[in-house]
Amino acid sequence: MSLAQFLHKQLIDVIQWNEPEDGILASRYPMEDMEIQSGARLTVRESQLALFVDEGKIADVFAPGSYSLTTANLPLLTDVLNWDKGFESPFKSDIYFFSTRLQLDQKWGTSTPITIRDKEFGAVRLRCYGIYTYRIADPRIFFSQVSGTRATYFAEELDGQLRDTIIARMTEIFATCDISFLDMTANQTAIADKISAGMKPTFAALGLELEQFIVQNISLPDELQKPLDQRISMNIVGDLGRYAQFAAAESLPLAAANAGGAAGMGMGLGMGAVLTQSMAHNLTPTAVPAATATATTLDAQPSTFCTHCGQPVPPRAAFCPSCGQHQ
Repeated sequence: MSLAQFLHKQLIDVIQWNEPEDGILASRYPMEDMEIQSGARLTVRESQLALFVDEGKIADVFAPGSYSLTTANLPLLTDVLNWDKGFESPFKSDIYFFSTRLQLDQKWGTSTPITIRDKEFGAVRLRCYGIYTYRIADPRIFFSQVSGTRATYFAEELDGQLRDTIIARMTEIFATCDISFLDMTANQTAIADKISAGMKPTFAALGLELEQFIVQNISLPDELQKPLDQRISMNIVGDLGRYAQFAAAESLPLAAANAGGAAGMGMGLGMGAVLTQSMAHNLTPTAVPAATATATTLDAQPSTFCTHCGQPVPPRAAFCPSCGQHQ
């Protein structure tokens, strides 16, 4: 170490950190030879926490404010006494800054559909996605379990772990959920609350706090969505016979406008057949029993009178029912 470097590190007595970019969760303050001079000033801003590691052990956590640090390093004297070590103090200390800002718009979603049991459709496969928000709540746990002694730790390095954990928890909740798929959209908030409650202990074990969890969409894969759309369409149509008659009537103006084309001819023939069958069904009289028809026909013929007694004689009667004379 040169004399200039030796003198320069004695002047490091103000320690502070400004986030150079978004997405940084933890950052180690760069210090010459990892030495903090006794009496150095530490400034922690709002949206930050600082972790003081002295001689390899976590000494303290500092909330926003200004602090004076006391270590085994005394300015100039310690390094002079350790001239045999190249003016390098054996007492090492570190300051790690942690961003406590909300990590917004963190996305989660199923990479492949998950299969669950549905009380209405049996077994169905679902796709889900949404967003969540978290922050660092306990720097001690996060430092010892996640970031460690790395110079910088980014939020994107944690995304895969958190996303996969969310999907596993979500699958477990859906498997025990008694809500039908058709009712899940109306219960997305309740489902999100269940997933959030199940995920909070997992986040806390990493020194994090889950602030918000949102389910944006629950849907079927394309190959299952198409049959569902067809089922919905059939329910909306209702009586297929009446719908066919309505569709035929609606198509007549189109067929007439294109009467010269082959498509118009085919449509005309098809619609004509449908209408003919419908009209024939509506115009065909109700069948009348043979005996009733015969009686109706006979009653329609005029009555005659007996030539002997003058009483009415039924049509086609051979004898008078009153006097018995032959007619």
